[in-house]
Amino acid sequence: MPETPKNDGTAELPRTLLPAAATAAAVWILLYSNLDALASMLVHAVGLTRADRAGESLHFLLYELPKVLLLLTAVVFVMGVVHTFVSPERTRQLLSQRRAGTGNGLAALLGMVTPFCSCSAVPLFIGFLQAGVPLGVTFSFLIAAPMVDGVALFLLLGMFGWQIALIYVLLGFLIAVVSGVIIERLHMEHSLEEWVQNLQQGVPPGQENRQAMSWNGRIREGLESVRSIVGKVWMYIVLGVGAGALIHGYVPETFMASLMGEEAWWSVPAAVLVGVPMYTNIAGVLPVAEALIGKGAAIGTVMAFMMSVIALSAPEMIILRKVLKPRLIAVFAGIVASGIIIVGFLFNLLL
Repeated sequence: MPETPKNDGTAELPRTLLPAAATAAAVWILLYSNLDALASMLVHAVGLTRADRAGESLHFLLYELPKVLLLLTAVVFVMGVVHTFVSPERTRQLLSQRRAGTGNGLAALLGMVTPFCSCSAVPLFIGFLQAGVPLGVTFSFLIAAPMVDGVALFLLLGMFGWQIALIYVLLGFLIAVVSGVIIERLHMEHSLEEWVQNLQQGVPPGQENRQAMSWNGRIREGLESVRSIVGKVWMYIVLGVGAGALIHGYVPETFMASLMGEEAWWSVPAAVLVGVPMYTNIAGVLPVAEALIGKGAAIGTVMAFMMSVIALSAPEMIILRKVLKPRLIAVFAGIVASGIIIVGFLFNLLL
């Protein structure tokens, strides 16, 4: 009787999950790279244009919502596969061997080279938590990604000159690193939602020998992560991006300019409070900033407003609520807002 060949998982993959995974990746890339055109086409199909407030809000929703969901799906899937090689506990051990603040600096630098708005950065934040990256390090990324990126640098250079652009980037990086270090030292892992804490418990009993898992098994783990995590978070993403769409299309910029047009001792904290409910990226808020400065607002007040809009948006908080308990969201917002207020006063003092 001929011996049955052993199945190590490598032979079955090309016949099953690998072609499906490759096809899904191609579809993902196609969708993601054409989101703006698809959103514009749908807005036009309902008889609106982006010149209208309703059309701009609808375009924002049709572009941002699938973008955030696609990013979340991709990141969670990849992290699910990575888990089969390196457990969250092993990741924490590797990062804990670095000097304090080093991981925060690396995470902030990573955020600076990723062109994501606050809501788009949340999927990577969740992926880092899923992978076992320390809480404070993930927050450094979450803060830096929307606040300081290459787009911000070049736009600031063009509008305000190299000195303001350099100070903005350096202080934004500092806020991200210091805020992350403070959150890490507060040891608030218990303020993650329970399902997130469960993700970070390491490899479940009975699954320790994952190094021998077939690639089909690894892909299934990634798909299971998507089913579990995206299934818990998607509704909050819809609510958050929906709120952002309304704010993006209907908050009057002229009103904002008149509100912040006069310099006063309370202007910087007021700018932060006014900026938090709004939602846009750095490219969207810079024209508003330019208008504010043109109407006589102090540069520090404007910078504080910009930072609060892009780093502490209300839609971001709505999405994070499914991941973080209210106490941790409050601590995160309070620490970052305090840093932004200090930066605003420094700008006003130095320039």
